Amino acid sequence: MSKFNLFARMASWYFKKNSLPYWGILAVDCMLIIFSGLVANYLVCGASAFVGHFWPLMLELVLMQIPFFIGFKIFHTYSGIIRYSSFVDLARVFLANLVGVVLTYLAFVVFPHGFGAIISIKALVYILLIGTLLLWVERVAVKTIFDTYSLAQKTYRVFIYGTRHGGISVAKSIRNDVSRKYVVKGFVTPDVTMKGKYLLGEPVYIDDDELVHTMRVKNITRLIVSPWQAENFRKREKLINDLIDSNIKIKMMTEAEDIDENTDLQHYQFHEVDIEDLLPRDKIDVDMEAIGKQLRDRVILITGAAGSIGSEIVHQVAIYKPSKMILIDQAETPMHDIRLKMEQRFPKQDTRIIVGSICNESCMEQVFANYRPNYVFHAAAYKHVPMMEDNPAMAVQNNVYGTRVMADLAVRYGTQKFVMISTDKAVNPTNVMGCSKRICEIYCQSLNKAVADAQADPEKRVFNVGGKEVRLEQVDGSPAVTQFVTTRFGNVLGSNGSVIPLFKEQIRKGGPITVTHPDIIRYFMLIPEACKLVLEAGTMGNGGEIFVFDMGKPVKIVDLAQRMIALSHARNVEIQFTGLREGEKLFEEVLNDAEQSKPTKHPKIMIAAVREYDYADALANEERLTAASYTYDNMEIVRIMKEIVPEYISNNSKYSVLDES
Repeated sequence: MSKFNLFARMASWYFKKNSLPYWGILAVDCMLIIFSGLVANYLVCGASAFVGHFWPLMLELVLMQIPFFIGFKIFHTYSGIIRYSSFVDLARVFLANLVGVVLTYLAFVVFPHGFGAIISIKALVYILLIGTLLLWVERVAVKTIFDTYSLAQKTYRVFIYGTRHGGISVAKSIRNDVSRKYVVKGFVTPDVTMKGKYLLGEPVYIDDDELVHTMRVKNITRLIVSPWQAENFRKREKLINDLIDSNIKIKMMTEAEDIDENTDLQHYQFHEVDIEDLLPRDKIDVDMEAIGKQLRDRVILITGAAGSIGSEIVHQVAIYKPSKMILIDQAETPMHDIRLKMEQRFPKQDTRIIVGSICNESCMEQVFANYRPNYVFHAAAYKHVPMMEDNPAMAVQNNVYGTRVMADLAVRYGTQKFVMISTDKAVNPTNVMGCSKRICEIYCQSLNKAVADAQADPEKRVFNVGGKEVRLEQVDGSPAVTQFVTTRFGNVLGSNGSVIPLFKEQIRKGGPITVTHPDIIRYFMLIPEACKLVLEAGTMGNGGEIFVFDMGKPVKIVDLAQRMIALSHARNVEIQFTGLREGEKLFEEVLNDAEQSKPTKHPKIMIAAVREYDYADALANEERLTAASYTYDNMEIVRIMKEIVPEYISNNSKYSVLDES
């Protein structure tokens, strides 16, 4: 067996197991202290005296281990794992030796004739310095051997994207990671003033066109992105594409609101980027604390609570401790999951889970009568375009009639604010689903104006809503009028039934990925960001507004598919174009061409100036449409929808014949 193989086996035995017990470390430390005592006395007394008093000196050095052991015990120098030693451990070694020297000196004072006859005070100082140095060398040597050995195992050479803003924190977390999975070989920054600089002994590279080539030359297989540079990194589309093409994996740290530049990142995990991490988007800042003040100690009702948007609103609202949360959805199993999550995350929150349909007016009225909600976040809706093209009656009964039920009850029971979640598909709708949401917008906006007008006129304080009279009394000097607010936005990443989970499943099966059209584009937003904007818009609104969100930069779906294939490292996955589905647009609009938007205090939220409708007309249209929905005559239902919303022009749909008449 070669010497190298023998060393490798010994290293493997030590570094992979708890093979060296505490007493072994203590024994080595004690022997080094004895050795430092011999060297110190040789330097102080000279060779002849050293040889002449060797055995008495050895006896005193052995007895000295008692005070030094006390120092080792106080500072736990032998209980740590030497191969993971840090600067803190080296400082403890010095303090432990200092305690040992001080106690030895005190022993000399107490026993001047029986102890300390050979070792002088000067020698004690030398023992402190030499012993500390030797124990340091011992620990640094073991750590260096461990680092060298571990790098010979499955370790990846990485660059870190980020320098001042978190890059050093990430590097330190990697170096402190006991698994030694990564070794930092450099830093990357767009700041040209950092060119030629070094951080933690590693060079800083500039984010330019040569970066990927440099990484290949230096055998860098991973780029780890600092969480504080994630937003800047997403904008570097060419760099991202070059990294993917060069099979250099991109790692990111889970972004969390509680991470700042003083955060110890050691317990945060890096994950290989998913497509959601790389879609370009601007960071959205929302004053959640100000929103929380409005929601705290209030009764909050959320419909569609088990859906993608509804469940996130549930989570964000619960943080601010409302007095009661009423969660409604007709999906039993997802609602059971919501119940369990609430019990786990917010065990003290008073939460009522109601499995039921918003179309069940008697059930919903019982809910409003029992709980009298202050805020209603209405997220319940059928949302899938192809499904609603085939089932317009269900779109009307659930989306249109269900919204009217909830809106009317909000007025009857004095709800302070009603926030309806709409969609960009309601703008110039080309499909049943989008048109149904536009009709909901019309009803809520017209109801808001009618209630406000009635409240303003003392002679009209009695208001008829849905066939029932409501007295709009004042409470503590404030008008008891429900304010209706609508929010529009586009696709959210990771929502149920969205394109990204579909593409992932198709890639997993080996393809093909199905894209409806090579030119189709969509806007995307993270679910938490979308819900924050919903809460911001809902609480800032005064009633009657339709808020639209700045969805950022649109994404071409075929580019999205291609990047997902590249990120998965799958081979021979093809993209097939299947043609636009019924009612599908090439691109979604957030504002109607005839509409104008007004800014708000939040740069990502605008107010759409839309055409207003008379409440009596809106109510009559809804009643007529709802009655038609129970005939299940699809053509007649859609014909009435087109009468209510004249800008509804079907696209690639069987209902296009109605536009020709």
